[in-house]
Amino acid sequence: MRRVKKNIFLGFSAVSVAVLGCVRACNPGVMGEQTALPDTLAVQPVQVVETAPVEPPHQSSIQWQTDSSLPSRYHAVGHVPGFERTFPDQQDVQIVAARKWGVSPVRNRQQAEQRKSELVYVGSNPYYTIDKLNHSIPYLVPRAADLLQTIGRGFLDSLAIKGKPLHKVVVTSLLRTEADVERLMRYNGNASDQSCHRFGTTFDISHVSFETVCPPGEHRRSVPDDTLKWVLSEVLRDLRQQGRCYIKYEKKQSCFHITTR
Repeated sequence: MRRVKKNIFLGFSAVSVAVLGCVRACNPGVMGEQTALPDTLAVQPVQVVETAPVEPPHQSSIQWQTDSSLPSRYHAVGHVPGFERTFPDQQDVQIVAARKWGVSPVRNRQQAEQRKSELVYVGSNPYYTIDKLNHSIPYLVPRAADLLQTIGRGFLDSLAIKGKPLHKVVVTSLLRTEADVERLMRYNGNASDQSCHRFGTTFDISHVSFETVCPPGEHRRSVPDDTLKWVLSEVLRDLRQQGRCYIKYEKKQSCFHITTR
């Protein structure tokens, strides 16, 4: 019985194979077709994108100076055409402004302490340095103190944009009491009992002495004093042209004598 069933199964299998063979012979493409993949699953051809060639790193256009290793893009240091011609304001001009904007003359230092409602204390700060004062005291009227602050800040800004080492201006004289003037006249022929310094409107800034400003960890970098003098003269010239002050260039005293306007 089992042998009969096996023969019947083999017979059916043979018939099926024969039928499939006939179908394939009549339609060759039937068995060769493949089901198409959906568009979302179809493999897209790889697109080759041409990229621009990689250029070498950009080379800075800044040329470095050999003396101070600073970019040449910094502003050049100029100078005024002549100090005496650029700063010619004599006593007769300055005394008018001093009397207009200043206080009445102070007799001595004790009296100056009592005039603090009219005067402001002027001490060394990040913008300027007060030198040792032998014949004046550190007071100015507010208008003059503001001018001094502007000069000190302008000088630092100008040095920065010119790529020069930072320095502060040095103030050598401020308010003089009448007692200071009397002592000064004993041995200084240029001293006058009508000094503008008596009114708290006038101060002197050295053009031969400057104080170096060194950031923490940085060594002092030298710069010619003449360069610093030229930079300072540009700052002062601009303020004078703006009508902020009168200035006299004093060669013997090595200072700019400045009175607020």
